[in-house]
Amino acid sequence: MGSYIAKRLLVLIPVLLGMTLIVFSIIHAIPGDPADTILGDKATEQSKQALREQLGLDRPWLEQYFAYLGDLLTGDLGNSIRTREPITQEIGPYLAATVELTVASMLFAIIIGVNAGIVSAWKRNSWFDYICMLIALVGVSMPIFWLGLMEQWIFANELRWLPSIGRMNPRDPMEAITGFYVFDAMISGQWSQLWIVMKHLILPSIALGTIPMAVIARMTRSSMLEVMQSDYIRTAKAKGISKFLVIYKHGLKNAFIPVLTVIGIQTGALLGGAVLTETIFAWPGVGRYIYEAISNRDYPVIQSGILIIAVMFVIINLLVDLLYALFDPRIQYK
Repeated sequence: MGSYIAKRLLVLIPVLLGMTLIVFSIIHAIPGDPADTILGDKATEQSKQALREQLGLDRPWLEQYFAYLGDLLTGDLGNSIRTREPITQEIGPYLAATVELTVASMLFAIIIGVNAGIVSAWKRNSWFDYICMLIALVGVSMPIFWLGLMEQWIFANELRWLPSIGRMNPRDPMEAITGFYVFDAMISGQWSQLWIVMKHLILPSIALGTIPMAVIARMTRSSMLEVMQSDYIRTAKAKGISKFLVIYKHGLKNAFIPVLTVIGIQTGALLGGAVLTETIFAWPGVGRYIYEAISNRDYPVIQSGILIIAVMFVIINLLVDLLYALFDPRIQYK
């Protein structure tokens, strides 16, 4: 197991190097000049040139890239062009917000999607099966921005049950310890704050988790239908074992590997694809942080944000591969 993990981590190096090269090339090919964005159109050409020299943008492209790699090897992500703050300090709260939203969205998607897929497979061709698969089809096809706006209109504006934007009540800010508000509220015993944080999480997590939920439900149903035709399932039924144990102990464990693959892919996709949800709900996450950086031509922030998301995506894929052995003892890594 240890040698397998070491090999996967070594493979990570060329993958990330290739990713940094591609991102660096694309960013510098985008029309626009950070100096124009920062100083404005009325600034003189001399002041713009001075700013380019200060930021190192006047150097050759290849020299800038190797300087960027050298900083990465020392753990330095650089400074934001717009705020002049170190990105390693600035991106922390944004990353915590995105991870918290992703975890909440995936919990919603897994709990609803897996159970809906199981029941649909067990009651194949029933009215419940047809309704679940119809909802799954609609969920995959539904635009996130439209669903988010409908949630805000119904639950925030009309019913006034839940807040429509933000991560916390601005009138009653929370003292961050780790940056994960749910965890911070629990370890500090601020139960009233925990309820407020949870209410702010509900709408964006449902909007972001709807598509993964639909994909997981369809994959679970397909995988369970294949497993339920197996001999050991028929034997378990013949022994009089309860339906619950047949489904969740014998069936789901053997059907869960393809579902686990989908969960890993969807989790990585949510980490980098939450920009629409974060924009609609004014959620201060990495997606919105990178979007603002793109608008301001903040090259270091764009590069660092994408790099962090890529690292997390690869780590999630590694964890998924390791979890395969937990669900299927026949899988062994050497």
